[in-house]
Amino acid sequence: MKKQLLHIHGGTAWGSYEAYINHLKTKEIHSPIMINDTPSWHYRYLEFLGDEWEVYRPSMPCAGNAKYNEWKLWFERYFEYLQDGVVLVGHSLGGTFLLKYLSENTLPVKISQLHLVAAACENGDDGEVIFELGSDYSNVMRQCGNIFVYHSKDDFVVPYEQGEWIAKNIPESELITFEDRGHFLGSEFPELIDTLNRI
Repeated sequence: MKKQLLHIHGGTAWGSYEAYINHLKTKEIHSPIMINDTPSWHYRYLEFLGDEWEVYRPSMPCAGNAKYNEWKLWFERYFEYLQDGVVLVGHSLGGTFLLKYLSENTLPVKISQLHLVAAACENGDDGEVIFELGSDYSNVMRQCGNIFVYHSKDDFVVPYEQGEWIAKNIPESELITFEDRGHFLGSEFPELIDTLNRI
């Protein structure tokens, strides 16, 4: 039986439709010409892990204007494919989503590992919001065998202090700190891969 991994990517949520429209009007546009289109690490799991893994990476609905209930519905559509021992990875808003979902719900299968990469726990100051989190993470700890929180001190999207807060409020988790990974948008993430293979 293959090992399973389900990855929830990041996205952006807004406190109001007006904030979303303002973002579209003012967001910096990068060059449409792709000079170096190296895929991010979360597109390369099978390359790193090998074919003894099954990897699910759902394309979450409306990632540029994400709504929790829509993400919840789509996430649950994948349950029929999952088996005990699944590994969950959430990057950025995807990590926030998994925190909220697992604190309020119980997955129908056992979770061997939960990896939260640059997850947010506070709203931004530009109208951007996160999926609203509670304060009780006992249900997260009860469901997950091992919990890892990855955050970089130079994260330019989600301040490092938010990773510290998550780790503090989930005392069974392990905080893994980096100095120079930014928001983990690079093409490789060997520390995650090593942990997936080790545990």
